[in-house]
Amino acid sequence: MQKSSIKISEMLVKLFFFASLLLFTQISVGQNKISVHDPVMIRENDTFYLFSTGWGINVWSSTDMKNWTDEKPVFDNPPKWAVEAVDGFKGHIWAPDISFYKGQYYLYYSVSAFGKNTSCIGLATNKTLNANDPDFKWVDHGKIIQSFPNKTNWNAIDPNLIVDEQGQAFLSFGSFWDGIKLVKLSDDAMSVDDDLTEIPTIASRKEDSRLPNPPAIDNNPVDAGGNAIEAPFILKKDGYYYLFASIDYCCKGVNSNYKMIVGRSKNVNGPYLDRDNKPMNTGGGTILLTGNKDWYGLGHNATVSFDGTDYLIFHAYDASDNGNPKLLIKEINWDKDQWPTVKL
Repeated sequence: MQKSSIKISEMLVKLFFFASLLLFTQISVGQNKISVHDPVMIRENDTFYLFSTGWGINVWSSTDMKNWTDEKPVFDNPPKWAVEAVDGFKGHIWAPDISFYKGQYYLYYSVSAFGKNTSCIGLATNKTLNANDPDFKWVDHGKIIQSFPNKTNWNAIDPNLIVDEQGQAFLSFGSFWDGIKLVKLSDDAMSVDDDLTEIPTIASRKEDSRLPNPPAIDNNPVDAGGNAIEAPFILKKDGYYYLFASIDYCCKGVNSNYKMIVGRSKNVNGPYLDRDNKPMNTGGGTILLTGNKDWYGLGHNATVSFDGTDYLIFHAYDASDNGNPKLLIKEINWDKDQWPTVKL
């Protein structure tokens, strides 16, 4: 009996130790920021869900937007269509976008080769985001749009769904090449309902859209060129459509100089103008956030609104951790002229 009691006591001590370690790990993750790239967020009931770039698409859950639990990825295996469409694709999926549309969750995602516009945007849907719900199941609908080297002067990555006042769904997307594009979607938002040879550019760093793409600088991919703008996100608020985008360079750790810009329009199709009324499709864009001594660069944002408060969701390169990307969530304030302001 004495030996059994000792064994039980030892077991209880070990269980307490591992439970404490698990709790500490979860709290530490929340306090020290989880490592993510290209985050988007949504809430279902009392749980917040975060999706980000990763193998099969990374998923996190939280009840307070501070302490995050790592969930199972969206895809166990790379989608077969994506492996066939993009040479060398192994399952590392970029820049997801999550929305609730027509009774289910729409998750657009990017499949690409770095520095090339050999790219596709895919779509998966789910009735719920709660993995314990019997209705939980990701259904992949395959390719929505594709870009091709030497054929399309745009890059089919970084999707974002926006629905206008009339209920029409659009998809903004783009990275480098000619800039940010906007296409009209079908009624079910599962296919493009536009002429892809004439889709408009709604944001670019080029001041003259008729000019060729500027050349790449430093050691950046030659094919991508130097029109360093990407990651659109459109927020509909108080009569305006606000277009957020990221400029300059991500993905360089301590050398990242990523930053965010914003413009707005009364029409989802644009033109999007900055504070100085300069069109975003000819080099305009008001700087919203830039890096500082604590964060080398920041960008690829999303916005969410919970209980009357607007938030900016983005990643930033941590100066205290060798430039690794971390999740940041900041409240958006609005000035007297209805422009967003954010404190880092």
